[in-house]
Amino acid sequence: MIRLYTTISLDGYVAGPDDRPGQELGVGGGRLFDWLDDRHGDGPSAQVVREATATGALITGRRTFELAGRWGGDHHDGVPIHVLTHRVDPADIPPGSARFFTDVTAAAEEARAAAGDRGVMVHGAGAAQALLAAGQLDELELHVVPVLLGGGRRLFGDTKAELELLRRLADRDVLHLRYRVR
Repeated sequence: MIRLYTTISLDGYVAGPDDRPGQELGVGGGRLFDWLDDRHGDGPSAQVVREATATGALITGRRTFELAGRWGGDHHDGVPIHVLTHRVDPADIPPGSARFFTDVTAAAEEARAAAGDRGVMVHGAGAAQALLAAGQLDELELHVVPVLLGGGRRLFGDTKAELELLRRLADRDVLHLRYRVR
């Protein structure tokens, strides 16, 4: 199971305007992650975080990987990190278990194999779009925050897909929605 985990504003942005190194979430984008304050305990947000960190591999886009400081080579629990990129510089050696892939299907196949019986987590708008276009994205876990950023990095842009709602969990300041890609 390959599942996108992302936080999104009501108007469809995963980062505010001007996201860049030093301002990774863009102007106002940090507001999207206030719900993580509720990740401890027994509430819906804590449940979602526990599920996400039980995954066995990660697929991410190159931009997300770089803006996150390459996660120091370890996103969570030492799981393999599969980085989708348009080109690979042989001199650029990613840290830890991270590997670069230019082929979306190959990255998905290797991530599934590495995860074993656990799920594969996806981060990044570009990675989500590429996996969806290649028919490799199974589900979306969207953490919808009641804020309008008015601009920034859109999650899907012009991407089209049919989705089926599987789960809806409401917490104090976020709505967790899980969809299956049809």
